[in-house]
Amino acid sequence: MKPRMQRILVVEDDAAIARGLADALTYEGYEVATARTGEDGLRLLNEREPELLILDVMLPGMNGFEVCRRARTDRPEIAVLMLTARSQEIDRVMGLDLGADDYVTKPFSLPELLARVRAILRRRQPPDQLPAHVAFGDVAIDFESYETTKAGQAVQLSPKEYALLRFLAARAGSVVSRGELLHEVWGFERMPTTRTVDNHVGLLRGKLENDPPNPQHLLTVHGVGYKLVVND
Repeated sequence: MKPRMQRILVVEDDAAIARGLADALTYEGYEVATARTGEDGLRLLNEREPELLILDVMLPGMNGFEVCRRARTDRPEIAVLMLTARSQEIDRVMGLDLGADDYVTKPFSLPELLARVRAILRRRQPPDQLPAHVAFGDVAIDFESYETTKAGQAVQLSPKEYALLRFLAARAGSVVSRGELLHEVWGFERMPTTRTVDNHVGLLRGKLENDPPNPQHLLTVHGVGYKLVVND
């Protein structure tokens, strides 16, 4: 049986950009749908079940940040690539913190965008060595069902928090640098001024550690990165 083409949904209100992206992605062998508004994008997200959402930030009505947030709630497994005309770092960080996998600033190079798409979709196919679950303290995490409990009570984690924990769990007991986490979890070769990794670790400590200011499992190795200590 011939494998199904990977599906991509482009949500972009500029008709010329949307058509150009759709043509290029179709030529690359993807099945592409387009929407001009956030509302239509969310509808098609559920109808077409794409693997990747390419999302413009500056949409009429519901903006791209809100679409990203809702998409992550409805389809936590979907990959998100954000398009933005803004150059401020805070906008890029906001998108990443909402669960975007990568971003491209307009005007963008089409070959670069296509390369980003290929890289994101590769990362969304996790290698076999990534664990299916992990436990530490009174916390149990299932990475396949996106379910987490602490002392038997359900805990809500974002898709990016799951991805970060899963990568740390694969290297449990070893130090992982911030740069490696940015590259492997967020897909950036370098982003030296962002505190995205630190912020996510802080949020996870608040949800999973018994004493967040004095963590026992999500540990900082100063000047290097982070380490996850799991149960014996």
